[in-house]
Amino acid sequence: MLIYKIFRTPEWQALQADGTTAGAPVDLADGYIHFSTAEQAPETAARHFAGIEGLWLIAVEADGLDGLRWEPSRGGALFPHLYRPLLLSDVLWAWPLPLEASGHIFPEDMR
Repeated sequence: MLIYKIFRTPEWQALQADGTTAGAPVDLADGYIHFSTAEQAPETAARHFAGIEGLWLIAVEADGLDGLRWEPSRGGALFPHLYRPLLLSDVLWAWPLPLEASGHIFPEDMR
């Protein structure tokens, strides 16, 4: 199962340059890296990144990912939280999230 992280362009560029990240400011404050499932990602973008351009959707394989916990969050739904730095080698792919009037446009083949 793939899980997804939304990064601003500078955060994605830093991960590419450094090979590792402790996450975005919200992740640093909470002590873990926030991820979403395919079903949760569009609402995450709408709630926390509304109107923000230059976003990237990062896909990571959840199965066997050390430090991953599923914990209740928004509405009691279980969300994936990573309790270790994210490595560039964990990333399967990255996709730009264009912003249109209706919101961010996600890839059709998210699973």
